[in-house]
Amino acid sequence: MDTKISEYILAIVTNDMTKVQGGGCPVFYAENAEEKEKISLLLARALGGVVHDLENGVYFICKH
Repeated sequence: MDTKISEYILAIVTNDMTKVQGGGCPVFYAENAEEKEKISLLLARALGGVVHDLENGVYFICKH
C-alpha cells in the first residue's frame, strides 16, 4: 500500500501583507503585481506545482 500526501499548498505569494499570515507553508511578499506573477510562475516551475489565483491579490502554488 502506497501512502503519500497528494494535494497540498507549497507556497503563497502576495503583495498585501494584511491578507496572509504565515503558518503551514512559506509566504513570499512581492512589491507589485508584476513581481507577484513572476515569483509565482518561477516557484511553480521549480516546485512542480500549479499557480491558483484567489482574485484578492493572493496566489498560491499547489501540488495536485
